[in-house]
Amino acid sequence: MPQSLAHIALVVRDYDEAIAFYVEKLGFELVEDTYQPEQDKRWVIVKPQGKGTASILLARASNEDQAKYIGDQAGGRVFLFLRTDDFWRDYSDYVDKGIEFIREPKKADYGTVAVFKDLYGNLWDLVEFTDGRD
Repeated sequence: MPQSLAHIALVVRDYDEAIAFYVEKLGFELVEDTYQPEQDKRWVIVKPQGKGTASILLARASNEDQAKYIGDQAGGRVFLFLRTDDFWRDYSDYVDKGIEFIREPKKADYGTVAVFKDLYGNLWDLVEFTDGRD
């Protein structure tokens, strides 16, 4: 049975600041932003430009327990992996836009990679694979 990952929920403090970061700084596409009155929430979906199918649900924390995980959803490990077809183009663009890289670019046997923080501190790999892996 074919399956694919549809959405990854990312707990955020504020919808609009998260949208601004992902769309304006990372260049993601805003796929949907729909108010859900029955839950007093918004259904906000962003995704990287390109042919990938996975997207991120920007989920505003609805209580203090959820809020304590904003920026630390993976316990300090790299949480998300952003694949690019041109590492140096995207790396330079992100540096110009003030994205904080906490691990400088390095060549590895699988490609070129660097680690950056999103607006809340979640860690991401920016990676261009050169060994054929997805």
